[in-house]
Amino acid sequence: MTPSAADTRRVRAALMSKVCGDEDMFALGTSVARVVQMASSDDQGTHDLAYYVLSDVALTQRILRLSNTAKYRTASGSTVTTISRAISLLGFDNVKTTALAMLLVDALSNSVHAQSVRIELETALCASLVGRELARHSFYQGAEEAAIGALFKNLGPLLVASHEHDRYREINSLAASGKHSLAQASQMILGCTYDTLSEAVMAEWKIPDVIVRALSALPPGAQKVAANRGEWMRQAASFGLEVSQLLGRTGNPAGSVEARALLSRYGVALNLDADKMDELFSTVQNEINGLLQSMNMKPQARVEPAAPEPGGLPNVLLLATMDAGEEHDNGAHPSGKPHNARELLLAGVQDVTQMRASGQGKVNEIILAVLETLYRSMGFRFATVCLKDARSGQFRARLAFGQDHARLQAGFSFPTASTRDLFHLAMENDADLMIADASSVKIRDLLPAWHRALLPDAKSFIVLPLVVGKVQLGLFYADRVACAPEGVPPDETSLIKALKGQVLVALAP
Repeated sequence: MTPSAADTRRVRAALMSKVCGDEDMFALGTSVARVVQMASSDDQGTHDLAYYVLSDVALTQRILRLSNTAKYRTASGSTVTTISRAISLLGFDNVKTTALAMLLVDALSNSVHAQSVRIELETALCASLVGRELARHSFYQGAEEAAIGALFKNLGPLLVASHEHDRYREINSLAASGKHSLAQASQMILGCTYDTLSEAVMAEWKIPDVIVRALSALPPGAQKVAANRGEWMRQAASFGLEVSQLLGRTGNPAGSVEARALLSRYGVALNLDADKMDELFSTVQNEINGLLQSMNMKPQARVEPAAPEPGGLPNVLLLATMDAGEEHDNGAHPSGKPHNARELLLAGVQDVTQMRASGQGKVNEIILAVLETLYRSMGFRFATVCLKDARSGQFRARLAFGQDHARLQAGFSFPTASTRDLFHLAMENDADLMIADASSVKIRDLLPAWHRALLPDAKSFIVLPLVVGKVQLGLFYADRVACAPEGVPPDETSLIKALKGQVLVALAP
């Protein structure tokens, strides 16, 4: 029995109220909007994406797992252990789309209707991979957004499966009868098509118009070559979803009647022939397996810096140089420093060395990877790299990770003019420092007023000067809110120096 217009209006209103009013869905929308709007056009975008991923332990682990699947591991030749290198290896847009996909998985996969939601999630993930493949061969600037459009093309069925499962079953039953298309069935039950629902939700989430418009339905029949990027994205998103649905039904559709029908509809518009279509099927089928595994959704050379010159350092700083560290056992570290700091540092050194050896790592990418390694490996609360700004005559924080990082980064600056404070003394003597207890009177006397005001709760911290040929370029700084009596043993010291050495080589003229 076909529902009345009043019934469908009630269903649609109730569904939109659930999706847009539910606290978890609101949080999902906020997160999606934030990730979508990250731009790859500058180094800040890469830093923002890296920080976003690192702020979520589960997301970090999944991105690293994906980076170490057979396809990417073979290309890199070594284990990937930092998000910075994962972005370099996988590509900014790939990591961004993967993060969006994982947001959907986390928000919806625990639904009580898990099996139905799982089917629609796999469809969305697969569609995004098709969009990405099309973007690789497109001449449009910003073509990579096709992967995002394709991912969210299936948002309507996902949300209905999760929030209105009875309606979802009714729609599928109508479509399975062969008398109605999925669009017609969803229109009859919901009072709007799945595509319209997807567009409405994405607009509510404040997603850019070009992506929202990519979700709208195409006219029937063979598609013509797009007149602009927006039209091409609509074609890519629609094709991605149809390919995904076909792969879900048949596994290997190459040469099938359905594949020929797809080619007839999209071949001209998307510059596809039978061979390209079969290659796309194979590529996507392989990549969806790696992506699902990374989400635990199985398918149904070292460079040393120049030796420091200790002359001129006060005794209290001489004692704080990292060379003074001693071996400690594997007891607990209340400071927050991980027990396996050495292993994490070693993995980071290998990652950064590989980035430089490949010739693909730009200076900012190397610095970002080193900063991330220090932050994660040593359990710091806040970590930043501070570089000389010749125009302002100051050393300024350029990148940062950790709690309240944006505010602390904005305030972390000091004049280049030499004064007898801890930071200038470290740079003048090129001495790496690990301050285990910043509350001691002798250390506090050497802390500048700006540091005491900005970071009054810093109980232990590390300072790594960046000096090339006696030219002071800046420093790495990272701190904790607890003392660190465990210190830095010699093996960790060597690894930290090796990390810093990679940056110095990258910065050297």
